[in-house]
Amino acid sequence: MLILGRRRIWNNRAGPSDPATMNITNEIISAYIDNLYVNENTDLAELRVFAETHNIPVIRRDTEKLLKVIMKLKQPARVLEIGTAVGYSSCVFADCCGCSVLSIELDEESAKAARSNIENLGFTGQVKVVCGEAGAVLRGLDPAAPYDLLFIDAAKSHYREFWDLAMPYMRRESIVICDNVLLKGMTASDECVTRRRDWTSTRRMREFIEYISNLDYADTTVVPIGDGLSISIIEKNESIT
Repeated sequence: MLILGRRRIWNNRAGPSDPATMNITNEIISAYIDNLYVNENTDLAELRVFAETHNIPVIRRDTEKLLKVIMKLKQPARVLEIGTAVGYSSCVFADCCGCSVLSIELDEESAKAARSNIENLGFTGQVKVVCGEAGAVLRGLDPAAPYDLLFIDAAKSHYREFWDLAMPYMRRESIVICDNVLLKGMTASDECVTRRRDWTSTRRMREFIEYISNLDYADTTVVPIGDGLSISIIEKNESIT
């Protein structure tokens, strides 16, 4: 949205009344970036097409491209993921740099589907899916075996909880990436919140972004890619190993 004096000009044809179809960036730019997307792994490409065709949520194409660049720069050996869904992003991580991935998924059916996809794609040796409540699983991890990268893409109202519980398992210079933090623009503007049921998740996401943006042990930026990514690097802090 551009604000010129008292006039508001929405850059998306859907406008503020339709957050379900709203892009957080100009739709022409989004389409252009999507057209640049290439997945050289044909099996992963087929899984993406299947998921998109059947309205199964997976990371967006522009989000995937950015994640791959970050992965190749960071070269993490161990990745922790909260929110497996059908296992697509886990396989992207494993395929990108050969890392091991521990992925946590609450829903049993999703975890089952993810394990099947991971096996079919040949990543069983790299990706482990644990089905359970994220808090309980995180509390059971070994702090002596920290992770190089954390990817959070689960219940949006609980991002703060996931972050705090995962921190003991991060090392200095670990990267933390959270997906969908702009919530179709709702995080940025009340005018994008058109359903009463979205107010709680919106408020909590705003609080979460404010929280991670002001931590003394992390440097954070929010990027308008996909539905918004927060990218944080864990800096020197006595509480971080």
